[in-house]
Amino acid sequence: MRPSPRRMIATALLAAVFATPSIAPTATAAQPVTTAVVAADQVAGKAHFDWTLLNRIRRANAYAQSRPGFAGIVVRDRKTGAVWRNQHSDTLIWACSTPKLAMVVDLLLRNDAGVISLTAEDRDLMHRMLNSSDDNAAHTLWNRYGGEREFASRFPSYGMTDMRFTDQHPHHWGWILTTADDLDRLVNYVLTELPAQHRDYIVNEMRSVDVNQQWGVWGAGPAARPGNKNGWSDDNDDGSWLMNSVGFVGPDERYTLAIMNNTQVVDNGYAVGMETTTGISRIMFEGYFR
Repeated sequence: MRPSPRRMIATALLAAVFATPSIAPTATAAQPVTTAVVAADQVAGKAHFDWTLLNRIRRANAYAQSRPGFAGIVVRDRKTGAVWRNQHSDTLIWACSTPKLAMVVDLLLRNDAGVISLTAEDRDLMHRMLNSSDDNAAHTLWNRYGGEREFASRFPSYGMTDMRFTDQHPHHWGWILTTADDLDRLVNYVLTELPAQHRDYIVNEMRSVDVNQQWGVWGAGPAARPGNKNGWSDDNDDGSWLMNSVGFVGPDERYTLAIMNNTQVVDNGYAVGMETTTGISRIMFEGYFR
């Protein structure tokens, strides 16, 4: 997400922040808590995964538990309705660049409603946000189209109902606490609720991301035809890294996967988190599709 230190971003955007009151957080990224205790291996509802995939999911979770820090994970089968989530799926973690996906959703819907009129430049900036997670593109669109007042007020409508800002940082796209549950709901909003032309546009963008985003859900391998939106930064107070990935795999984007990895690693945390998130997806899905 951001190769430069988080302090540079906060300084650069401080002047552009709206004066909307903060929502008091219930957790910080440095000391995460969960809002509810759930089983470490939980499938929601009566729908089910096939046993081969469920065993893969369990092995992937065991792998995640063996890695530094912790990861929130949610897997969804859009055909059967089965959902699996681990005990950290509702743990608040810095979102990093993943809200750029919600920004694109919001801009497209506002344009449809005639509230804004997207220009060719705007659409190029949207492409850059999805393709290579371009921060300057996100800053420009966030400030041009209403910042927190506009974007953040609607993000919960796209599934990000856990999200919140803190008093410690500017209220912009790069300083949002959210959960793997939120990212699961967001990507499924894209796949099931958006008009077909917008859905197809975003799916194609997520399937053709730049090399800097070819990790995390991308670990499912080429046979899975993955698409993802990733976010990464050393946003924790101690400088440790967050590595997040949300996307889809399989025919007709059948499965969605949301991973939020708080590595709790400072030195080499980017590489550690990339290995963890990619490994989770690889164990679940590589070789599963023929």
